[in-house]
Amino acid sequence: MRTDLFIGNAWRPAASGKRYGVINPATEECLAEVAEGDAADIDAAVQSARTCFDSPDWQGLSPRKRGGLLFRLADLLEQRAKDFAELETRNNGKPLFESRIDVAMAVQTYRYYAGWADKLTGDTLPVDGPFFAYTLREPVGVVGAIVPWNFPLNLASWKIAPALAAGCTVVLKPAHETPLTALLLGDLAVEAGLPPGALNVVPGMGAAAGAALVRHPQVDKIAFTGSTEVGQWIMREAAGTVKRVTLELGGKSPNIIFADADLAAAVRGAQTGIFYGKGEVCAAGSRLLVEKAVHDQVVEQLAERAKKLAPGDPFDKNTRLGALVSQRQQQKVLSYIAAGKKEGAALVAGGNPAQVNGKGYFVEATVFDGARAGMKIVDEEIFGPVLAVLSFEDEAEGIRLANRTMYGLAAGVWTKDVQKAHRVARAIKAGTVWVNSYNFYDAAAPFGGYKFSGFGRDLGKEALESYTEVKTVWVAL
Repeated sequence: MRTDLFIGNAWRPAASGKRYGVINPATEECLAEVAEGDAADIDAAVQSARTCFDSPDWQGLSPRKRGGLLFRLADLLEQRAKDFAELETRNNGKPLFESRIDVAMAVQTYRYYAGWADKLTGDTLPVDGPFFAYTLREPVGVVGAIVPWNFPLNLASWKIAPALAAGCTVVLKPAHETPLTALLLGDLAVEAGLPPGALNVVPGMGAAAGAALVRHPQVDKIAFTGSTEVGQWIMREAAGTVKRVTLELGGKSPNIIFADADLAAAVRGAQTGIFYGKGEVCAAGSRLLVEKAVHDQVVEQLAERAKKLAPGDPFDKNTRLGALVSQRQQQKVLSYIAAGKKEGAALVAGGNPAQVNGKGYFVEATVFDGARAGMKIVDEEIFGPVLAVLSFEDEAEGIRLANRTMYGLAAGVWTKDVQKAHRVARAIKAGTVWVNSYNFYDAAAPFGGYKFSGFGRDLGKEALESYTEVKTVWVAL
């Protein structure tokens, strides 16, 4: 595969000539030496995107034809789904079955927004006076898309698809650790017929390439998924050029099990909520709140299941717990496990690093019971396979504990009482609430956060709003 920068439908080395090694976290082997972009390369990519955006070829392309390009991109991605899934697993360490799900959703996302391209309409306005007034929806311009390493291909589609559907052009800065599927997407962009500059891909360090993209005066919008700390920095820096910004940030999502729930289903959902994606999921149900009447049996079942969830080769069809993305992330997760022990939580499953065939950055599926608000494992985002179990007396206390967090990305509610389900879903301050389920996504369903989990929405028709400007036109009659 190609490992240079993708700018203007051409492959080129970094201006500095620098390259860096991309590591397979399950085997610790170097997968590729990738060009490391910096400010000079970002400037070249932005100029390419700006030239494309201003060109008659892009401006004159009808929305329906633009949608056709996205349909073609989706078809090509589907045809090469096997290649993309295998590459994602090698680069990220997640089990292959998860990577296949990621690729399938990316295909769905491109198709969903392909269908939206010719349906972005304005309104006629009933204003006073002898006027015909109407609104137009116009593309915001050049979009800088910055995505993290946990779902590299999928989250890139969440930015690229609505941006292109709206008529914007894109500079994608993939995560430093996981650029390979983003680069492979460049080949598909050319094959699909996207004009030069419509999509550009520049790997590099966040402090160099990412910062340059945020600060660039010709970038009109930043679409970011990542940590709250980096999101705060982006907000400050974007102020200098008054960029539009959407931020999907961290989470510490509550997963609430009431005593009247289907406990077998709830335990399975709790396991999926924290251990899917190795816990490297912004919406992970990392705080399990269990009503006291069923607390002991839930913890017992969950601990038993966690102990059976052994880390394994990501390419083994039976593996459900892959390698964390890097040694650095492994050490971070282990430091939180140490903090949980020190602060008095009871470790009932896991808690140790692991290797497969003597290699890899694995961590066992870990469950802490007896967790309390104020502990680091309860209050801070760990981004790993570590679950903190808390208990509560009644519905009011469950809601209070659920909302006792700076974050507000997602939540789960498990109950057979439909009225309770709706009450609690409304009371929780989060952008997504799953009822008797967890970790389900669809291109048609908007996703984003409250509070320190960010603002703006990916997916759904709501995402398109942040890639367009609204212009009001007054015509005197």
